[in-house]
Amino acid sequence: MFTELNSILNSTPDSFTQGEFILLSDRQSDASFLIHHFLSFYLRARCKVCFLGLVQSFSHYSAVSQRLGVSLTQAKEKGQLVFFEGLKESLSILIPQEGNTESQAMDFLRDPAVGLRSLYEFVVSSVSGAGRAPEGPEEWGPPVLLVDDLSVLLSLGVAAGAVLDFSHYCRAAVCSQLQGNVVMLVRCGGDEEEDEGDDEGSAWLLRGLTHQCSLALHVQGLPTGYCRDIHGQVEVCWRRRRADGQHTQTKLFQYKVHDKGASFFARGTSSAVL
Repeated sequence: MFTELNSILNSTPDSFTQGEFILLSDRQSDASFLIHHFLSFYLRARCKVCFLGLVQSFSHYSAVSQRLGVSLTQAKEKGQLVFFEGLKESLSILIPQEGNTESQAMDFLRDPAVGLRSLYEFVVSSVSGAGRAPEGPEEWGPPVLLVDDLSVLLSLGVAAGAVLDFSHYCRAAVCSQLQGNVVMLVRCGGDEEEDEGDDEGSAWLLRGLTHQCSLALHVQGLPTGYCRDIHGQVEVCWRRRRADGQHTQTKLFQYKVHDKGASFFARGTSSAVL
């Protein structure tokens, strides 16, 4: 959990906005450090977390979280964390072996026509389990869905429109009905000019998700090129709907990721970048 980022977003594990859809994205950079931040943040906030890990194994996320002071193993054992290991589940379907148990959540790999309904039902059943903690009378906080990363579904043959529908229904179930939060990561690769004309690519998916979110954090490289002391920049965009229309506020920060945290600088305040 990065305290400087909490200050920028004006949130702490004890006080944060509920019902938010937070969109993380990157282009020619790596925004995965933000996924680790929000995972540790919501676990510290005692939220019931459903994590769709479509990119890395549980051991990878566990090792990073351990450096941030959070044990994913303990969170799973307590029932606070439901971790869906997408790589393992996909392999059990694509390379079936005797004794493997297949998950219905990945039914779209067997039959693309069924879409993401089973994955959505898995999410709903996981977050609906938010309630009394097993060790005492205290209850878990609002449910949270984290996805790393949504664009992987495109590479598995799911249409961008179906992925947008999935995110919409997840937002309706978690944010609107249960007053929880959703955090999704989308990666945009390649040249922006090429992606603009692709109505089924990650850039098109990102534009559709941007219209749904209330907070967006976009990670990109420095326009000046490589810098040893600064790893890139994050554009933070707050989107608030009011009676007189939608209001958008955007701020740009430079960042550097450390082994156990990250530093953020208002653009131009770091001596490392002119």
